[in-house]
Amino acid sequence: MSAIVVHHLNNSRSQRVLWLLEELGLDYTVERYERDPETMRAPAALRQVHPLGKAPVVSDGGLVLAETGAIIEYLVEKYGEGLLAPAPGTPERLRYTYWLHYAEGSAMPPLLLKLIFSRMESGPVPFFVRPFAKAIARKVQATIVDPQLKLHLDYLEAEIAKAPWFAGDAFSAADIQMSFPLEGAAARGGLDASRPKLMDFLTRIHARPAYARALEKGGPYTLLR
Repeated sequence: MSAIVVHHLNNSRSQRVLWLLEELGLDYTVERYERDPETMRAPAALRQVHPLGKAPVVSDGGLVLAETGAIIEYLVEKYGEGLLAPAPGTPERLRYTYWLHYAEGSAMPPLLLKLIFSRMESGPVPFFVRPFAKAIARKVQATIVDPQLKLHLDYLEAEIAKAPWFAGDAFSAADIQMSFPLEGAAARGGLDASRPKLMDFLTRIHARPAYARALEKGGPYTLLR
């Protein structure tokens, strides 16, 4: 068994870690976890690996590490041998670091709000509060969430027009990190053909052989719909 173990939750951020490992050509083992089909929450078994019970979590020997960005930085620094990260001290390295943090710190919050309020609008609620809940959900989406998503998508479309990849001319782990919010935006956040540069980015990453191998290891991934 490989020393690297990915505790992988279906349809989650951990798909990026599998992809990174495939790009690096590393041996690893996948421990699978399935979401509750009703609540979509991770199973309690993940708390035995990490107290927060969320994915991804990677164990490597005696180390247990959570948070996708931290995992990516750790794996690239320890095993990358210069791959998938620009040289330190370069403008490309600064952009690389920026996108590693932007993906979760800025891009994901409005997407999560979109998911929450969309479910509030369409999901089951007690009949006596249903009209109010749906009205509130529509109002919040129209006045707060959707404008924020548009702002970020316009920004990202302009940024990816500057170079083929987020950190510059070369594909890097920053592109792997950015894949999840962009796939989420394509699934439910308004990303479509009106932003051709971002759609082209998704087409190009999905065509990478390592991406396909990661899907084989990780199983069904419905964010792609």
